[in-house]
Amino acid sequence: MLATVISAAIAGIDAYRVTIEVNATGYGKESYVNLVGLPDNAVRESKDRVHSAIESSGLPYPFGKTIINLAPADVKKEGASFDLPIALGMLYANGVFKSDRIKKALILGELALDGSVRSVKGVLPVAIMASKSDGIEYLMVPACNAEEAAIASGRIPVYPVSSIREAYEFLSGKKEILPVKIDHSIYFNQDVYPENTPNFAEVKGQFYVKRALEVAAAGGHNVLMIGPPGAGKSMLAKRLSGILPPMHIDEALEVTKTHSIVGLLPENTPVIKVRPFRAPHHTISDAGLLGGQSIPTPGEVSLAHNGVLFLDELPEFHRNVLEVLRQPLENGNVTISRAAGSFTFPARFMLVAAMNPCPCGHFGSAQRECRCSTYSIMRYRSKISGPLLDRIDIHIEVNPLNENELLNSVKAETSTEIRKRVVEARKVQCDRLKGRGKYANSQMETGEIQQFCELTTEVANYLKQVIHELKLSARAFDKIVKVSRTIADLDCKEKIELQHVCEAVQYRSLDKRLW
Repeated sequence: MLATVISAAIAGIDAYRVTIEVNATGYGKESYVNLVGLPDNAVRESKDRVHSAIESSGLPYPFGKTIINLAPADVKKEGASFDLPIALGMLYANGVFKSDRIKKALILGELALDGSVRSVKGVLPVAIMASKSDGIEYLMVPACNAEEAAIASGRIPVYPVSSIREAYEFLSGKKEILPVKIDHSIYFNQDVYPENTPNFAEVKGQFYVKRALEVAAAGGHNVLMIGPPGAGKSMLAKRLSGILPPMHIDEALEVTKTHSIVGLLPENTPVIKVRPFRAPHHTISDAGLLGGQSIPTPGEVSLAHNGVLFLDELPEFHRNVLEVLRQPLENGNVTISRAAGSFTFPARFMLVAAMNPCPCGHFGSAQRECRCSTYSIMRYRSKISGPLLDRIDIHIEVNPLNENELLNSVKAETSTEIRKRVVEARKVQCDRLKGRGKYANSQMETGEIQQFCELTTEVANYLKQVIHELKLSARAFDKIVKVSRTIADLDCKEKIELQHVCEAVQYRSLDKRLW
């Protein structure tokens, strides 16, 4: 008898339908299973897991020859998520149950040897795909993945199963399972920032740097902080995500989708509500940063999508690793080509980088003497290329605190207070860029800059002088204008004024002083 079961697999960040065809002879003294359709080792080993799971559940394991085909047969299949649909297909093909419920379901799940169903990766993109596909009336997924699927399943119900026995009884009509339903308001109409979120109130002094980070958060701008060891660069960077505006549902689903594919979705967390903060070590490879493997999976830049990518000790990263950041910084995505195909991953993030001014870290310090040679300083700084630096909107110096600032007990402004101003500025930007698929000033392109960043004669004359003195590129000029637009939004001004441009230029002064 021939049985057909619908399942799914992941390619890039999207899911595609996989049809599992099971042809069983139903006779013979021994069992022989042949699995075809370009399965990888994990899929090929499912035969043994399925055998043990069926017998451990008290269900009859079919004898005779069974051929299982995973279609499309010319695309390699990975992972253990086909265990449950293969097992149910074998039972149906051998007449263990006859209900046609199985023909209307998309089924995912890894089987343990005792018959229980384990969680799998990539359930969210599968649910999104299933909700848009014809012929799929419901999803059957592991119980621990059910809420994740229900977040995006839309019109189709999601049935959780914890064992193959439970799935068999549901499909055969012997047991009913209540579908999982999710109220989006539970996840998106409440404060998403936990109490232990790092707070700007814990940072003493550094008012100039805090202001720069507020501007960066309001417009989604990239930041480079330069200062000696112990000045507070890492401390400030870790608190940046706490002043970013909460994600709306579309952004949250994009982030959750990427983390689900990699298997980094926290337990009992069907959707990620807090913007991600990723801080890879400087020994990371370009494949780890962008994504890799024979069938590419998302890297750190994609895991930081809609959030913050923090690169501490920027010059310590390999030069080739830093240079691959150009595409995602410019386009908001990254394309990786392999023999298996070309895959595009989202990578729209805020880059926050930190570095010392020299190898010893004390160049220009009034407190400690720098012992680095001119050559070593230039060699250290040259690790960051001009084109990469050009793509960073804000360059800011972080000076060490003096004794008075360290002993100051005055309570600083909290992240919540700063975030309120950031949220209001972002609302203005969202309204301005409505219908363009953009949410922040940093995402504006040339035409939008000309449309929304009109400059007065006074401002234009000042910028001419700045361009001449700092030898700025066209890209750096656009960065100044976009940062000026953000400062004006924070100031609740419709037009960009000279004071806004002057502040934005201060955040580019390192172009001349250090490079």
